[in-house]
Amino acid sequence: MTDINLPKKYSDIAFDNYDLRRITERLTKKLAKDGLVQQITFSLRTSLKVDRVLLYFFYRKWKGQVTFESLSDRKFSIIGMTGGDDCFNQEYAQMYLEGRIKATNDINLEPITECHREFLQNIQVRSNLVVPVLTNQGLWGLLVAHHCQNVREWLTSDVELMQEAAQTLTTSPSIV
Repeated sequence: MTDINLPKKYSDIAFDNYDLRRITERLTKKLAKDGLVQQITFSLRTSLKVDRVLLYFFYRKWKGQVTFESLSDRKFSIIGMTGGDDCFNQEYAQMYLEGRIKATNDINLEPITECHREFLQNIQVRSNLVVPVLTNQGLWGLLVAHHCQNVREWLTSDVELMQEAAQTLTTSPSIV
């Protein structure tokens, strides 16, 4: 039996095809995730009739960024914002890891830190609803609804709708 040594250009093609397949699989998964998150944020915004629904994704321990948003008006966009890093600390992270859901009807009346209040005011928030997106790896992100033009009293059904959406993200193969 004789070993056949292919010229280098042919062995590179096989390697390139393997890499191309891996890249294609990663892109397909990312596109599926992006489509799902866009669908969820849009659906939540229209169902809740709020100004902004966003996904704050944690790319590193307690450091994150707004990676998706659905808006009632472009003037409410905060896409790419990293948030008030000084406001979100280990204490808050632990509460969200434990499943904390925070419904704030009026940020001006809520007993929150001044840092957090100023951060919310700077992004035009009057009321907000925050639900964690938890995976087996931990706190993957926060699903957040903002009402910017007026205060809002969050209903139990609003909270349940956000929880269902977070659960959909958590169980999606494109997320996990």
